[in-house]
Amino acid sequence: MSQEAPDELSLALDLEAPPIYYNKADYIQTASGNKVSRNSVLCGSQNISLVGNSVVKPGVVLRGDLQLLKIGKFVIVGDGCVLRPSYKKYKGNIAFFPMSIGDYVTIGPKSIVCAAQIGSCVDIGENCVISKRCILKDNSMILPGTILPPDTIVPPLTVFGGIPGRYLGELPESQPIVQKEHAMTEYRRFLPLAKSGGATPKASTPKAKAAKRFVKVTALTMQPRRCFCGVLVAKVARPPPTWNSRQEPKCA
Repeated sequence: MSQEAPDELSLALDLEAPPIYYNKADYIQTASGNKVSRNSVLCGSQNISLVGNSVVKPGVVLRGDLQLLKIGKFVIVGDGCVLRPSYKKYKGNIAFFPMSIGDYVTIGPKSIVCAAQIGSCVDIGENCVISKRCILKDNSMILPGTILPPDTIVPPLTVFGGIPGRYLGELPESQPIVQKEHAMTEYRRFLPLAKSGGATPKASTPKAKAAKRFVKVTALTMQPRRCFCGVLVAKVARPPPTWNSRQEPKCA
């Protein structure tokens, strides 16, 4: 067996995906767990609904100004994606339809999605074009680089790919579990950068140490003094300059 076999085997057995770190200042995290990049464009934010625990990466454009855009939980929108509601011409006018995206959906980078509806547990690869009025049923998969023609309906547990997108095969019944775990893993591995270093304790600085010693010395010098006869003398911080340092204060 070659020496490279153990390395390949270890890589194959390493199922835990490495974390992806991001600068916390570059993202807005909502109370429901959504992580939205500050470099994304949200048009008509009043019409955009994020249920929770979703990630919107840099360069994403959400066209909520055209129609309602509802995104479920654990939805990962890759870099440079465009989500735009579909439309249809009717009597010379253009009517836009709301876009609905289910839960546990992953959309690869630089994909353009104009679908009318996307179900739950759907995986869309990178550089895909989902044309207007397409419907992607639950537990379906779109391979990278696919261009779906308008009004395409993708049945559940099926794989579509190619240009134009066409049926390529079926998925196992375990696909919902696999896709759900994949979406949750992609969200959990997207972590903020840890703060480097820490606050320096005040006592470690020279000024703080000097101040601490001054407090101790002052506390000692402010203690009550007693003369040789045992009578308590008033508290003094330092001897008066007129006293002789060898002379003890007289008793009252």
